[in-house]
Formats: sequence, structure tokens, C-alpha cells
Amino acid sequence: MPAKLYTGRGDDGTTGLLGEGRVPKYDPRPEACGTLDEASSAMGLARVTVNSERSRSVLLESQRHLHCIMAELASTPENVERFRCLGAEHVAWLEAQIDALGAETTLPGEFIVPGDSLPGATLDVARTVVRRAERRVVKLMHDGLATNGQILRYLNRLSSLLFVMARYEDVLAGVDKVTLARQT
Repeated sequence: MPAKLYTGRGDDGTTGLLGEGRVPKYDPRPEACGTLDEASSAMGLARVTVNSERSRSVLLESQRHLHCIMAELASTPENVERFRCLGAEHVAWLEAQIDALGAETTLPGEFIVPGDSLPGATLDVARTVVRRAERRVVKLMHDGLATNGQILRYLNRLSSLLFVMARYEDVLAGVDKVTLARQT
């Protein structure tokens, strides 16, 4: 007999943490984790639209990192060390990806309007969701509910990576010139 996909424990509007205790579903921790889950889903959508295997691979690895972050943020203070798995090396990995793609891509010197290619547009959607997740994590940090500053650095770099990857994928899709926000 297959396992049930529901427990009913959240029917009262609460959700469990990794450790003892439950919090309202609107608590900043499940809010941040939910937004990170949205970011991962947006990145998954982008992953099926991108043209390069390189982009697919980087997106998948980054999605796995987001799951690591969600586990840490969903843990209780007494369990946080057990779930901490994101460090400076993950930020350095993102920076290396940004530098490599940036070296192969001409980036505009001003604001753009997303939507010049399907892969670029899906990556821009993912970037904006990551930015929202970053704001949620900043709130957790300011409220003392999260302490790993590498998470903020990671999310900040991830949004930069998604921007440069979107421009890289625009080029692979045949876009010669991105649409600028300012009319020329």
C-alpha cells in the first residue's frame, strides 16, 4: 500500500520545524522556506528551457544548495548545526560560475526589459524570486532566527548568476541585442 501524501497535522494552520515545535504557517521561517521553494521551482522551469548543458548543470547544483538552505532555516536553534551545510565554499563556487559566464557574455550597462528569449525570461523570473527569498532571509537574520551569514551572501550571488546566465542564454537563443528599459 502506498504511503499517504498527507498527514493533516497542518490543518490547524501550523507547520513543524526540524526539531521540536510547531509554528504558524505565516511565521517568517516557513515564509522564507516557501519562497526558497518557489525559487527552486522557478529555477527548475528555467532548467528545462535553457539551451546549454552547462546552464542546466549549474542550475541543478544551485537547486540542491537551496534545499540545504531550507533545511537549515527550518531547523530549531538546538538542531541548526546538524542541518548547516552551506558555507563560504558554496559562495566561492557561485562566484566562479558568475566570472566564467561573465567572461563569455557582454552585459548591458543599463537596465533591461526581460523577455528577449524564453530561456532568458525564465531565468529572469527565477532571479526575481531569489531576490524575494533573499529579503525573507534578511528578515530572519534581523530577527535572530537565522545566523549563517553565508546564506545571504549565497542568495545575493545566486541572483547575480541568474542575471548573467539569462544574458548568456539570450545569446545562445540568437538574441543579438537585449531590450533596454530606456527607449533609444
